[in-house]
Amino acid sequence: MAASPYFSAMFSNFDESNKDLVNIRELDSTILRQLVDYIYTGEIMITKENVQVLLPTANLLQLNYVSGACAEFLQTQLDPSNCIGIKEFADLHNCMELVLSSEAYIKKRFLEVAECDEFLSLSFQKLLELISCNDLSVSFEEKVFECVINWVKHELICRKDFLEKLMEHVRLPLASTQYILQKVIKEPLLKHSPKCKDYVFEALHFNLLKSVQRFTIPLSIRCRPRQFDNSQKVILMFSQSDTLPNCYTQWYDPSINLRENAPGINHSCVTAGVGVIKDQFVFVVGGMNRSSSRSVSMLDVSLQLPCWVPMVDMLVSRHRLGVGVLDDCLYAVGGHDDTSALNSVEVFDVGIQKWRMVTSMTIARSHLGVCVLNNRLYAVGGNNDSSTLKSVECYDPSLDTWTQVADMSVCRSGFGIGILDGVIYVIGGYTESEFLNSVQAFSPSDGVWSTIADMEACRYNPVVISLDGLLYVMGGDTDSYAVDSVEIYDPNTNTWSKRETLLTDQIYNGVVVHRPPHFRTN
Repeated sequence: MAASPYFSAMFSNFDESNKDLVNIRELDSTILRQLVDYIYTGEIMITKENVQVLLPTANLLQLNYVSGACAEFLQTQLDPSNCIGIKEFADLHNCMELVLSSEAYIKKRFLEVAECDEFLSLSFQKLLELISCNDLSVSFEEKVFECVINWVKHELICRKDFLEKLMEHVRLPLASTQYILQKVIKEPLLKHSPKCKDYVFEALHFNLLKSVQRFTIPLSIRCRPRQFDNSQKVILMFSQSDTLPNCYTQWYDPSINLRENAPGINHSCVTAGVGVIKDQFVFVVGGMNRSSSRSVSMLDVSLQLPCWVPMVDMLVSRHRLGVGVLDDCLYAVGGHDDTSALNSVEVFDVGIQKWRMVTSMTIARSHLGVCVLNNRLYAVGGNNDSSTLKSVECYDPSLDTWTQVADMSVCRSGFGIGILDGVIYVIGGYTESEFLNSVQAFSPSDGVWSTIADMEACRYNPVVISLDGLLYVMGGDTDSYAVDSVEIYDPNTNTWSKRETLLTDQIYNGVVVHRPPHFRTN
């Protein structure tokens, strides 16, 4: 009774409490003996042979420790041939932790799982749920298409009517045009389905747009690359070089401290602005070769062979500008035109691929910080040729208006800016007389700036990245040296930690993007 609520209830409240002999039916007698022995000894042997009977019996007797130990044992037994069965078993017996771990295993090892018999026995609903997952681990969507076709053909008569619903969740536009023309169009199962033909047409149309325009925002989930594994995002870093073109790019995964070369851009963009749409389309705006420019370049990181391509020029020549992304539109804010600081703002509408002017800021700002929070665009600090600023203003796109918000306590330009958990962080920079290691935070909900822990190093023009609940502050410089370390801020403890000598050259910009398909994962 002390070990099992089941026995406690039986011997306290039910008829069995008055009996000398109790018949317990529908339980395996060997398993029951093992569990009673466990109650007295604290020991039990879990094996492949007994675990599927032991776990539900332990659940019935409410021996939670044994149930948990069985679930942990099954987790160690997961392999591509049995993971689907283990997940269904765990679901049946309400072992949620085992459900989640087996589900993660299935998605991570999807291509291996799809080659096993259990996959072909999946119900339609279970298969639909699986291929609908955004984090399904497949680098090539062609494989998902082949798995769906194989599943349907396994029991063609009773499954052929499910094909349209399944094809709705195959991201066919991500397959190559060659594959679609050689394999998909020739698949007999698709020829008799108008809906499936629509999906094929969508895929060909999307690929045609990309080949002509080199850029198009995905209109449906089928056009968006899946994002899988726990480290699904990386940082695209822009660094300064002593050799032409004075700029090179690298992918950096801080979770495993791995760097790889990224597609090079053919000009120096030290004073350009950088923005990213949907964590996939990276834009470098203005600032060519340290001078103002109207030029815009774009990189689609989802492509197998990505390269920088020219986009529509801005309306105004700018460098040392701020860039923000709001509602899949790219805003170029302020900056300098080589003559004076600018207060003008323009926006690139990706749907029609045109720039247009919007309401100007109340003050000209160069070397400012720009960020987006709560569907508002914030322009912070900077300088206006005559002084360094501590003022902040906020843009509402629905009203096309700028309004003043609370000033920072210190004027700054050339600082880093980042968003974490609904708070704006302004990091480092330069006053009119000194480089800063101080940090301020602004919460729009209370409308005030607060001071948080200082960084160890002073940093002018640092790169600030928000990733996995932490702020990464990289690079920057002072008058005398470039800072070659990374400092990481944890808002839960208000502390900074330092990662030494990560950077071999001065990094001057960086954005978070989805992990490219060509990035090493080993």
